[in-house]
Amino acid sequence: MTGTACGCPCFFMFEHRRQPLLSREVFYTRLARSAAIGIGIILASLTVGMAGYHFLERMPWLDAFVNAAMILSGMGPLGPLQTSAGKLFAGCYALFSGLALITSTGVMFAPVFHRFLHKFHLETRAEERSKSE
Repeated sequence: MTGTACGCPCFFMFEHRRQPLLSREVFYTRLARSAAIGIGIILASLTVGMAGYHFLERMPWLDAFVNAAMILSGMGPLGPLQTSAGKLFAGCYALFSGLALITSTGVMFAPVFHRFLHKFHLETRAEERSKSE
């Protein structure tokens, strides 16, 4: 699969607007890859949160999971934090979680948005050709 205007293969690049629209099969493959990367970002973020709560706040793994998942989803922690290190971690993790959620959402929806814009450019170019003829 080519991903750049020069035809060079690239894993993360999308096709140039002068290239034809990808087939549905290739698009779905790209969409699945982007979803896997987005889910990987979320799972890595959840793992960091669980480890932080477990080691800094001395929570059992299940409680650490629940607190990390709640912060990652934007709901907030369930119980009060006991240590200063845990409170500092929770604040930093909350800021990080917001960015991680936005990033993973962007990664997952990028192929859909790109296909929409690519199709729009193809239609615009076809209209320009028909007007010039």
